[in-house]
Amino acid sequence: MCGAELKPLPKGAQRVADWLQQRGHAHLPVLLQDSTRTAQEAADTLGVQVGQVAKSIIFRRLPDEVAVLVVAAGDHRVDAAKVQALVCGQGQELARADAAFVKAQTGFSIGGVAPVAHARAVVALIDQDLARFDTIWAAAGHPHAMFQLTPAQLQALMQAPQADIAAD
Repeated sequence: MCGAELKPLPKGAQRVADWLQQRGHAHLPVLLQDSTRTAQEAADTLGVQVGQVAKSIIFRRLPDEVAVLVVAAGDHRVDAAKVQALVCGQGQELARADAAFVKAQTGFSIGGVAPVAHARAVVALIDQDLARFDTIWAAAGHPHAMFQLTPAQLQALMQAPQADIAAD
């Protein structure tokens, strides 16, 4: 053995890989040695700009308990008020989602939430500023798994609108 044996993907990353493969996406998840829990960790591990990391943020819409997924450029802070204005109707508001809610709604743990292949349907938005990059990287269902794509591919796979969600 040369030490380069193939290791199976963790369960969440395999679910993302299967989902992407069914849709003909060319870049399947890669399992990285270093953590990619934060956008900065992912950028450092991949050798890319932090903005190229498409981070997934989950909010809880109240009172209907719907998960709201925002996929944002890694160098942006998400403005919850902007998101709320886009996805909440009268009598609804956004709250922070805790780890149990994120896991129940998406099937992924915080730090590895993929933009696709969720356990349940989510309301989703994409940071319009991701379009400034030719290539981006998104979490793939595990804190050490990422996959490559273009902003246009992200939008096509997610079937979600782009919006101005960054904090000023």
